[in-house]
Amino acid sequence: MGTFLFKFFIKDFQNTKDPIVRDQYGKLAGVVGIISNVILCAMKVLIGIFTNSIAIIADGINNLADASSSIITLIGFKLAAMPEDQDHPYGHARIEYLTGLLISAVIIALGFQLIKTSFDKVLHPDLMQFSYITIVILAISIAVKIWQARFNRSAGKKINSVALMATATDSRNDVISTSAVLISIIIGKLTNLQLDGIMGCFVALFIIWSGIQLIRETSSPLLGEAPDPALVTAILEGAESYEGVIGTHDLMVHNYGPGRIFASIHIEVDSERDIMESHDMIDNIERTLNQSLKINLTAHMDPVKLNDPLTAELRSILKETIAPLDGVLGIHDLRIIPGSTHTNIIFDVVLSSECKLKQSAVQAIINEKIKEINKNYFVSITFDKAYTKP
Repeated sequence: MGTFLFKFFIKDFQNTKDPIVRDQYGKLAGVVGIISNVILCAMKVLIGIFTNSIAIIADGINNLADASSSIITLIGFKLAAMPEDQDHPYGHARIEYLTGLLISAVIIALGFQLIKTSFDKVLHPDLMQFSYITIVILAISIAVKIWQARFNRSAGKKINSVALMATATDSRNDVISTSAVLISIIIGKLTNLQLDGIMGCFVALFIIWSGIQLIRETSSPLLGEAPDPALVTAILEGAESYEGVIGTHDLMVHNYGPGRIFASIHIEVDSERDIMESHDMIDNIERTLNQSLKINLTAHMDPVKLNDPLTAELRSILKETIAPLDGVLGIHDLRIIPGSTHTNIIFDVVLSSECKLKQSAVQAIINEKIKEINKNYFVSITFDKAYTKP
């Protein structure tokens, strides 16, 4: 059913990297959520009033809140699709992350409201009126919510949307809460035990816990999480596939929201190669990767001496020296500046975020090794952090 809706309402639905297609996925999910949740809310509230069940009424109100969440999703995708402006030169795509965060907060608020009403029901239990139509309505509701969860999760995975994944989790929570209500009704019919309020409390606690987990997940992109390893690999392999590229380093990826990824990278080239040829190659790398990966990549050209024996020897020694050091990933931009009394050895050392060694300790180890080669060699190190996982 979900695939049919995608095909029917979204033109070129398979091209999920296209911002227009992505926006249509979000709008479709929002409209589907509003319509289905309003229908479920009306059915449950009517049945809850008829059977005198606070759990069913609360579950129906929860569906109304789900419709509100779908409205938030719809508005969020609309705002996130706005183009960049003077105050927001990188666009507004991060609004989608805020949408997911807001939905998570709504889930927690509903959980606290449900635990309040359910606990009151525990203290002051009322006899529920059993009805087979109630069982049928709740069973239909569970089936619809299972479909909603799968539909939103499928759409969320296709366009990599934290907002739709949050909505899918909310639908899953509804499956659990409605199932709990259904079980309490059946148990009440068979044993005369009134578990309506108790079931409501357990469901409310689960919803609160789920909302807290969602806040952690949806806030992570806003805090600046590590880029997708597949994207990092694609950038590195794409750049290094060009003949004339010696190596790459200092890759940084900034995520300003889905479809708004900016990256920068340093590309090493032979210093003796014609500079215009190297510059043209760098331009081609930027253009190709920007088009194929749908990113905004800026490449910096670093000339490297390949035919200097001393540079090659020192590079080899430095790599051997740092190889056993846990968390020290590599070196780059090695330059040798000779002088009348001493020679400066200048380079960058890349440290991972998990590196336990202090920079001073790393520098002391390298400096000791360089002094063994020539006491007139002086080391100048710039320490870099790796912003992508090796």
